[in-house]
Amino acid sequence: METDLEIDARGLICPLPVLRLRKALLQLAPGQTVCLWATDPVAVIDVPHFCAEAGHDLIATTAATDATAYFVRRGPLAEIAEG
Repeated sequence: METDLEIDARGLICPLPVLRLRKALLQLAPGQTVCLWATDPVAVIDVPHFCAEAGHDLIATTAATDATAYFVRRGPLAEIAEG
């Protein structure tokens, strides 16, 4: 899947993967997408929760051999919710 930005958070533990994702999404326009690569087992809970709370769309999750990829689309009202 093609994205506007890719974040490598492999080896980082909670809350760092979500904090990096949040920071990256704030720099993007609504509708742009990010791929977050994470190895933290808690990210499977944290990323969907963050997306739901902040108004972003988790469009796909793909498990690979060494990490999981989370594909997130910046939400249209996210700037208001996070600002």
